Amino acid sequence: RMQKLSENRAFGGKVTRWEHDSEVLNCKMIFSLFTPDVAEPVPLLWYLSGLTCTDQNFVTKGTIAFSAAAANGIAIIAPDTSPRGLGIEGEDADWDFGTGAGMYVDATQEPWTKGYFMYSYITKELPSLIAKHFPQIDLSRQSITGHSMGGHGALVIALRNPETFRSVSAFAPICHASAVPWGNKAFSAYLGSDKESWKQYDALELATKYEGKDLHILVHQGAADSFLEVQLSTNEFKSVLEANTHLADSVVSVEEGYDHSYFFVSSFLEKHVAHHAKYLKA
Repeated sequence: RMQKLSENRAFGGKVTRWEHDSEVLNCKMIFSLFTPDVAEPVPLLWYLSGLTCTDQNFVTKGTIAFSAAAANGIAIIAPDTSPRGLGIEGEDADWDFGTGAGMYVDATQEPWTKGYFMYSYITKELPSLIAKHFPQIDLSRQSITGHSMGGHGALVIALRNPETFRSVSAFAPICHASAVPWGNKAFSAYLGSDKESWKQYDALELATKYEGKDLHILVHQGAADSFLEVQLSTNEFKSVLEANTHLADSVVSVEEGYDHSYFFVSSFLEKHVAHHAKYLKA
């Protein structure tokens, strides 16, 4: 069951918001979708959000992306960042853990196995719902991007599913999640103490061993980002990309003066949409 919550005209297209029952996450979920006014089927760009976010952060603060998407005939989907209201003890205790902080993994540890399966939600359940309810979207042409935790999710999901995505980009992503405090906190609870199991959700670890097709990785990172040194591992990730010939067409751009906020994200969103358009329309 898919219920439309709202519809707004924007940039010669429309932004709709939808609620549905998720079997994977064991709760109701909401996502937003921008669709351009185009007669033929359109490709899909995924935007994964960061810690504490819902679909609304991107929709209200990243609207410039809709202008670029309309100009290029691309749909954009913005999912939520975690299950909601599962009643798990501790799920609302911290801003960087539990609600709003699903980390795009599939939990293996109780009580988080009650519904913290964001990896499967993004890679399986939600695409199948899109295919069923939105025939104007061409799922043979998909790319993915995201911010912070969502940048981590975008990179991990693309590196693990190169057959699904034509390109991937990220804004200030958590590049080495298994080695930084945010990842440590979430992974130890969701995935347990076996740190080897964490590597399947670590972009740097995945990129080190990656042998698939080139994913045309584009990363923008603010040099004035307060999380850069402790949480994001951008320089280490750049070195890994430079060393892997399978990812030769990768760009990591550090921008002076920019922080971690949506002022930063919005400044480069059009560039990212244009980047993906090259591959989605090829």
